[in-house]
Amino acid sequence: MNNALWVAKTGLDGLQRQMTAITNNLANVNTVGYKRGRVNFQDLSYVNIRQPGAQSTQDTKLPSGLMEGSGVKTVSTQKVFTQGPIQRTDKQLDVAIQGRGFIEVQMPDGTTAYTRDGQFQMDENGRMVTASGYPLVAGITFQPGTTSVTIGSDGTVSATINNSATATQVGNLQLADFVNPEGLQPIGDNLYMETVSSGAAQAATPGTNGLGTLDQNAVEGSNVSVVEEMVNMIETQRAYEMNSKAISTVDNMLQYTAQAV
Repeated sequence: MNNALWVAKTGLDGLQRQMTAITNNLANVNTVGYKRGRVNFQDLSYVNIRQPGAQSTQDTKLPSGLMEGSGVKTVSTQKVFTQGPIQRTDKQLDVAIQGRGFIEVQMPDGTTAYTRDGQFQMDENGRMVTASGYPLVAGITFQPGTTSVTIGSDGTVSATINNSATATQVGNLQLADFVNPEGLQPIGDNLYMETVSSGAAQAATPGTNGLGTLDQNAVEGSNVSVVEEMVNMIETQRAYEMNSKAISTVDNMLQYTAQAV
């Protein structure tokens, strides 16, 4: 069997994964706190037919070798954690992170997840929760009759009860950071989980230790650029067509060879 068929097949497989990543980015262009993903490729191993530097005669060496590649492989899907645009919402529980960091979320199984989605709400018990109902690790709870909430840039949360003239501090939001945020595992619901590659979470007050600050009445939009993704889509489509054409060309060559025998 002609090796070019299998080389082209690996190209088609890789480009299909890239198209999936592009369409996922476009599907989440309006998802708050979403970070675009990209696919990383590496070439596969080579068949060494002639070794570079081998003796061609007793007194001469080959200046270059003869290597036959075996295609491409997908090695990773990587999240790009660049800052998304800050969008004003005027909702008092909405919080945008400007800079590095994630807000800690308590999962039902007791583990901690991390998010940059600041669309927080209040549940039936007055707890500050995500849109999926997961409470924050900070454990912020509002009393009945809370009329206004203030969230400072350093994460200090204060509430005014029954239109009182004074506000009461009810908690503090901290941000967690990682040595390698790209090593976090996305699990859906705008959440990430810590992995060995991300390193352990380091929590601190917003605005300290290189962490970002919080902006109330706003959320961080997706960092997906529609124009960039459309260009990537066209490039991927053309590359897919060329790999498909390579398969058709090899098939025609084999057909011609079979007819000539």
